[in-house]
This record gives sequence, structure tokens and C-alpha cells, in this order.
Amino acid sequence: MKDLNKEYTKYDRAKAYVNEIKDFYTHLIIYLVMVPIFSIINYYTTSFPWAIFPIVGWGIGVLSHAACTFNWNPFFDKDWEKRKIDEYLRNDSF
Repeated sequence: MKDLNKEYTKYDRAKAYVNEIKDFYTHLIIYLVMVPIFSIINYYTTSFPWAIFPIVGWGIGVLSHAACTFNWNPFFDKDWEKRKIDEYLRNDSF
């Protein structure tokens, strides 16, 4: 029975991760569709490039979503975490 629960849990985690990936790609596709729409509206309404603000802001959101989905963090990766833990363990004042 224990192995069955373990496999079920593994299946649930895999299914949840696939759903996260699907949600990210849906977000990315909507963003890629909206960028030209913002640009076209901006071109025909005013000479001020206001479209850059939602495009950049939303782009940062898409990058953040990608980082969360694919577990990517260039600043605080596992090696950094291990080095900091080792540093604190070597430090006598901690």
C-alpha cells in the first residue's frame, strides 16, 4: 500500500508540474499576441510610445513566471545556497 501512495504522490507532483508548464506557455502566447496589438494601437493613436510600458512590465512578469515554472534563479542557485550554509557553519559567531 505504501508504494501505491508513493507512486500516486509522484503522479500528482508530475501532473501539477505539467499544469504549471502549460499555464506558463499559455501566459507566454497571450503576451506574444498582445505585444503587436499594443504596438498597433500605439501607432494609430499617438506619437508617444506608451506601449513600451505594458510590454516591458508584462515581459518582466512573463520572465518571472518562467523562472518560477522552470526553477531558475541566476542569483541564488543551489551552489550559492550551499556556499552560504558552509560559510555560516564555519563562522564561530553564528
